[in-house]
Amino acid sequence: MLYAQTTPQQKRRALRERLASGDLVRMPGAFNPLSARLIERKGFDGVYISGAVISADLGLPDIGLTTLTEVAGRGQQIARMTELPAIIDADTGFGEPMNVARTIQTLEDAGLAGTHIEDQVNPKRCGHLDGKSVVDADTAIKRIRAAVDARRDPDFLIMARTDVRAVEGMDAAIDRAKALVDAGADAIFPEAMRDLGEFEAMRAALDVPILANMTEFGKSELFSTRQLQDAGVNLVIWPVSLLRLAMGAAGRGLDALASEGHLREQLGEMQHRADLYDLIDYEGYTRFDADVFDFTVER
Repeated sequence: MLYAQTTPQQKRRALRERLASGDLVRMPGAFNPLSARLIERKGFDGVYISGAVISADLGLPDIGLTTLTEVAGRGQQIARMTELPAIIDADTGFGEPMNVARTIQTLEDAGLAGTHIEDQVNPKRCGHLDGKSVVDADTAIKRIRAAVDARRDPDFLIMARTDVRAVEGMDAAIDRAKALVDAGADAIFPEAMRDLGEFEAMRAALDVPILANMTEFGKSELFSTRQLQDAGVNLVIWPVSLLRLAMGAAGRGLDALASEGHLREQLGEMQHRADLYDLIDYEGYTRFDADVFDFTVER
């Protein structure tokens, strides 16, 4: 009932232990708190919270328009509804090194298990679009050092994302990743890798976990979890997939409603009322207060 029973500290420790095990950590992207519950119900290892999804949810493009307050607030709403650890996208850290430090402590307070800070110029662009610009190595290192120095819980995962691959090539991306690890990053998110060989090259060069971003319609091929694990990847995210599936289904439903005037043929594609009530634990609320739930769901 209400929120997760697992504390943020326990979630962070569980994520660290899972990463240390060598197993691939699978983190689909949640577009709202309810979808985070569904991710947990389906047996995944964690929840990812995408900056692109938060922006899209507000009707905005992913170009750095969201604020720390908006991101942390949405992150807290999602993280507290699941027993799984949740990692959130913090873009470029929302400002200069002192802002990055504040970002880390704010996300800790919101109950997140970790975050990633990227090395794009602020305001950033979607990582799979052309025309990106990255900051110099010194600026990128200062962001990560500020994040690490600000962290109060040593289990809070601080990941460095680098977009250098698309701008300066693979060798430069590896050099940047090594520098970010030296600055204290717990893990590396190499954005827009083009093939498994590039993931393998990152794996060979680094002794920290690496993340694969399996976003659709982007620069990377959509590799399977088995392929990624064999390449040495430790975490995989599907950041926008559930939102894309949901919006695609919503669009088709609206088309049917506009053309047919009803949705009778779409009932089989909908989540049943009983399944929704089960997912949000209506019966748990009735045990707490019978006035909240005092009827039987027809099946």
